[in-house]
Amino acid sequence: MNRCPITYESCGDHKYSEKGLHLLSKTLQNLKDFPFTPKEQIELAMQSASKISIQGIQPKLSVILNIAKEQFEMVEKGGTYIFKPPHHIYEEVPQNEDVTMRLAQMVDIEVPIHGMIYNVDGSFTYFIRRFDRLQGGEKIAVEDFAQLLGLSRDIKYESSMEKLIPVIDQNCTFPVLEKLKFFRLTLFCFLIGNEDMHLKNFSLITRNGKIELSPAYDLLNTTIILKNAQEELALPIRGKKSSLKKADIFDYFGRERLGLNDNVLKQEKDRFEKILPAWESLLRVSFLSEKALSSYLSLMQSRFKRLF
Repeated sequence: MNRCPITYESCGDHKYSEKGLHLLSKTLQNLKDFPFTPKEQIELAMQSASKISIQGIQPKLSVILNIAKEQFEMVEKGGTYIFKPPHHIYEEVPQNEDVTMRLAQMVDIEVPIHGMIYNVDGSFTYFIRRFDRLQGGEKIAVEDFAQLLGLSRDIKYESSMEKLIPVIDQNCTFPVLEKLKFFRLTLFCFLIGNEDMHLKNFSLITRNGKIELSPAYDLLNTTIILKNAQEELALPIRGKKSSLKKADIFDYFGRERLGLNDNVLKQEKDRFEKILPAWESLLRVSFLSEKALSSYLSLMQSRFKRLF
């Protein structure tokens, strides 16, 4: 029996569940395989890199969903989804990113619609709906923290988590609410082993008449992918990128720098403490291999022990 790579639920003899298809479109009844192998997708991504507004180290494709043809199609302009094929060096990146984004949802971190699609060779490509585009392709105002700080992508690691706080204070409509979301995302990244949250991976979005943190993106356990990662965060807290402790994250960053009160911090502590069994259950039904699953669980459990 198959499991849907969009919802993880059983889908019988079908490749996708009805719920998974309807997340993409209420009228979608079937979804054809993406007609390119991972190697072909990487080649296409390299060819179109200068023509589309998606950058970064990981190869990406701009696509739209053609509901009438029941398939995703590549486009140079007006894409409403981003495709990330399997990496040519690092293992199981689509499976890792997809389940990590689901873990984030479970602690009330907003993420866009996302999932995985079958490629023509049976492999998976990760997809995520663009949150900076309206249904008709119109752009929504989004600026990442590198832009907001006036820095180039070449120095996206040359900052600190403390330096991002004034960006929130000066730009967000309700900074107190956004600083809580910022703390939650930081805590999440530490616990699941994402040590690559640099300036380009934090953004502000203007929607519904207010400026706020954008939905989270590029969340994955980079520590187990890199295997020999030496850092725990891309941007330091208290001058530290590793050996972080509860006092660094909760007392110093949360209370002293973000100004969160004790009741709020306790609520966040309780939220994460209680979520571990549910996170472990989700990871066990994910599409990670046994080896990757074991590494993910081991790292996550060790981080929880350190903080809680």
